[in-house]
Amino acid sequence: MDWIRNVSLVRRVVIGFTVMGLWCAALGAAAIWALQTGRTGAGMAIGAAAAVGCLSAWLAGWVIRASIKESVESTVDAVVRIAGGDLETKIESPGKDEISWLRAELNGMRKKLRKMVLEVRQTADSVNHASAEIASGNGDLSARTESQASALQQTASSMQQLAQSVHHNAENTHKAREEVTQSSSVAGRGAQTMQDVVSRMNEIHASATRIGEIVGVIDGIAFQTNILALNAAVEAARAGEHGRGFAVVASEVRALAQRSSTAAREIKALISDSTTKVDAGSKLVNDAGRTMQEILDSVKRVSTLIGEIAEAGESQSSGIAEINQAVAQIDTMTQQNAALVEQLAAAAQSLQGQSGQLTSSMGSFRVAA
Repeated sequence: MDWIRNVSLVRRVVIGFTVMGLWCAALGAAAIWALQTGRTGAGMAIGAAAAVGCLSAWLAGWVIRASIKESVESTVDAVVRIAGGDLETKIESPGKDEISWLRAELNGMRKKLRKMVLEVRQTADSVNHASAEIASGNGDLSARTESQASALQQTASSMQQLAQSVHHNAENTHKAREEVTQSSSVAGRGAQTMQDVVSRMNEIHASATRIGEIVGVIDGIAFQTNILALNAAVEAARAGEHGRGFAVVASEVRALAQRSSTAAREIKALISDSTTKVDAGSKLVNDAGRTMQEILDSVKRVSTLIGEIAEAGESQSSGIAEINQAVAQIDTMTQQNAALVEQLAAAAQSLQGQSGQLTSSMGSFRVAA
């Protein structure tokens, strides 16, 4: 019955009804002719022809029904197979009728569905694999992020302690700078006092020298007075009785000159000793002055160094404060990243579950890879 599939359904129906119509028309014409002529045998022939026509009509209807039913049933069976997920079985379309055209279109749809299912299945497998890798990577990333967050918290705590220590050191350095400044001022005043002492010792030395010179003059005068007293005693001795009183005076003057000379020598010795001691004291005072100046210079250098240390400490304190703030910001961002990583891990797990469901759904279609 394959030949009839080359005829369209419309043509089959038209041909069938046309044949029956022509047959009925022929029967009607034959019946009319038989009635007009009054022939009895003609009626029997017409009845036989009608029976043959009915049988032919029934056969034509059966053939048309059988051809349509087979095509429709096979097409419905193909649709049921596609609905059941069978995309591998090819849908044949041997004829050229409407059912064959429909079957050809269904076969094209099957091919497209098969291609789409294969692509979706491959994509679902890729998504499932990628989501599994993402979930695994997110697990590692989450662990590293948590470790980093913990390390950053410890770093932030250490930086806070370091900032407090540096700030405390800066305060102590500032206090030390003030103490050194005060010490420098005291040392400066001490150096000035030592310079004043040196100046006074020099003045004392000059005065002692001047006194020594005056004592030398007095000693010279006493020596000359002693000589004059000796001369006066000699002259009084020559004068005899008349010079006795003058001799007594000369003796007293000589004794006074000798005592003056002795006192002058003692004063000169004391002044010499005082001058020696003043020289030694002046040397010590000069040494002390130089030492005080060295101390003052050292204090100034220490003050400068402490000032630089204080400035460096303040800069370090400011820098550590900025670093501490930056570490705090990094800590906050790390915690936010950890939260995002957890959200991403949850999304990856959800995606993995959905891709698994999609893969399971695609598994209901029977296609060859």
